[in-house]
Amino acid sequence: MPSFAITVNGKRVTADVDADTPLLWVLRDDLSLTGTKYGCGVGVCGACTVHENGNAVRSCQVTIAEANGKRYTTIEGLSPDCSHPCQRAWLAEEVAQCGFCQPGMIMQAAALLRRVAHPTDADIDVAMADHVCRCGTYPRIRRAIHVAAGNRV
Repeated sequence: MPSFAITVNGKRVTADVDADTPLLWVLRDDLSLTGTKYGCGVGVCGACTVHENGNAVRSCQVTIAEANGKRYTTIEGLSPDCSHPCQRAWLAEEVAQCGFCQPGMIMQAAALLRRVAHPTDADIDVAMADHVCRCGTYPRIRRAIHVAAGNRV
């Protein structure tokens, strides 16, 4: 079985799995990073969003062979103490209901704020359009992103 090396949350790791294994399963099953959620498995819900070299990607759509040599950040690595502005804003705005989609939402929002320091509602709508929240917390998500943008230094 081939071995693949990736950096996850700042730590270099190897995975001895089939080349077509989705990154999602390596993160969850091999590395026990279960904050990244399995939602749909086809890249349309956003629950499995992580950062790849700083950009938001769907980990269910990235094979470990494609991931080889790259850097990934999961929700667990966004900040060690939940002090990231998005995490603080999510709590302050009481965004989560069931919470299942929220790690992916937070990772997408953090990537947006890295690109656009003070996004408009339109910027937020475009960035978050492909994320599904079955509880319908979209207005609170938008507010939380605005709050997080205001907290950025």
